Amino acid sequence: MKEGTNGAESRIQQLKDKLDLDEMVGNTGVSWPSFDIKEYIRVLRLARKPDREEFMMIAKVSMAGIALIGIMGFLIYVLLTQVPKAIVG
Repeated sequence: MKEGTNGAESRIQQLKDKLDLDEMVGNTGVSWPSFDIKEYIRVLRLARKPDREEFMMIAKVSMAGIALIGIMGFLIYVLLTQVPKAIVG
C-alpha cells in the first residue's frame, strides 16, 4: 500500500512541477489537499445516518435559508427594475 501512495505523490509532484502552481498560488496561505486515504476512512467510520428528527430540523433550516435568499433576490430585482420606472413616471 505504501508503494501506491508514493506513486500518487510522485504523480502529484509531477503535475505541480508541470503546471508550476506553487508559483501561481504564491504565499496566499492556500495549501494542497491531503491525499491520505486513512483520513477519509476515519471520517466515513465516524459518519452516521441522521434520525428523523435531526433530518427534519436540517431540512427546515435549509428551506428557510433558501427562502430568505430568494426573498432577498426578489427585493433586489424589484428595487433595480420597478422602482426606477415608478420614479421616472
